[in-house]
Amino acid sequence: SFFDYTGEAVKPWAAMGYTCYCFDIQHKAQEVRLHGLGRIILEPWDATKPLPAWLYKLKGQVAMTFGFPPCTDLAASGARHWEAKRKADPYFQDRAANMAQSVALTAIALKSPYCIENPNGALSRLWRKPDHRFDPCEYGGYLKAGEVHPTWPEYIPVQDAYTKHTCLWTGRGFVMPPKRPVDPVRITYKRADGSETSGSPAWAKLGGKSLKTKNIWSAAPRGFALAVCYANADVKDLIPSLDVA
Repeated sequence: SFFDYTGEAVKPWAAMGYTCYCFDIQHKAQEVRLHGLGRIILEPWDATKPLPAWLYKLKGQVAMTFGFPPCTDLAASGARHWEAKRKADPYFQDRAANMAQSVALTAIALKSPYCIENPNGALSRLWRKPDHRFDPCEYGGYLKAGEVHPTWPEYIPVQDAYTKHTCLWTGRGFVMPPKRPVDPVRITYKRADGSETSGSPAWAKLGGKSLKTKNIWSAAPRGFALAVCYANADVKDLIPSLDVA
């Protein structure tokens, strides 16, 4: 899983017994975390540098490749800043798009299915149209009723009952899981200009360009992560008693 600090996308896989690797510049040193029947290995990685050679020795053995490339220069929500950024660096968006494309190319080299996440924005123009779109609340039913977020309960509603329009670029046999929706929680809050709007509670509590905000919004929704695992992992062979109906 690339550009992945939180590891939320791979936790269901590790719980089933898979060995998972999370590559991100925020990982300062390699760290191994035991999780369920498997383990999650945090790998320090700067996207401007090549991936370690040992990774390509796993060709044909990788069950899934995830990518959560930075969206700061691609998301439509930041379009008002694009002109100024382009004046400073005419290729700022091309570099950002290349990060997403590099994940797909790595997955192809590894002969792995892949799933790359980014908001609605310039990536559709610079690369290709997304294959799927979803909101986290559409997969909240994969979580237990009333289940709170273990890390950010003050920002993420119970059972992922929030909206955050998300686009997915997928390939090499990735299976989009069926939805199990829950009703989203929406609140009304004021914008900086004094006007009011309605949306996810996190929008009212999170803001700015802080690393914390970026990490929370880039983390895979837990319900969707579970759904993807159930639809794409060889779950029945690993844990025959698991109900994945």
